[in-house]
Amino acid sequence: MPRAIPDQTTDLLAELAAVYRDADALYAGWTCPASTECCRFGMTGREPYVTSIELLAVRRAIAARGGARAWKKAASGSIAGRVTLPVVRDERTCPLLDGAGRCAVYAARPLGCRTFFCDRAEPAGKVKQREVNALVRRIQEIAARHEPDGDKGRPLTRAL
Repeated sequence: MPRAIPDQTTDLLAELAAVYRDADALYAGWTCPASTECCRFGMTGREPYVTSIELLAVRRAIAARGGARAWKKAASGSIAGRVTLPVVRDERTCPLLDGAGRCAVYAARPLGCRTFFCDRAEPAGKVKQREVNALVRRIQEIAARHEPDGDKGRPLTRAL
């Protein structure tokens, strides 16, 4: 199957945004301590997998912040006023954290980032695994229409 044409891509990104809204609604009321522990893959032993359409959304969010070169400067803390996280050996942090340790593409963060919370998070209720699985299947279906094998998730750090 060929890649989606631009108009189709816009529609697919809109579908992805709808899935993200449903995920956010599913977890409405949950509290996050904003510790970015979930972004420290070496510490949690977990890393989100992304599909092609999620990766496109992340790349567009990076481009909106000035592109890859600006991103690398910001992530390295070379922009005035930014602070870098303390480095823990072999910690493997998310490459989407900015110099202040916050998610720089928060609105475009992948489903795995929207549905995983550290032990300090306060749940507002029980979310059933089948509900999360339904969201995953919806994203995979969108990604399969985006590009060949787009539905096959890859670790975020490897995909970027």
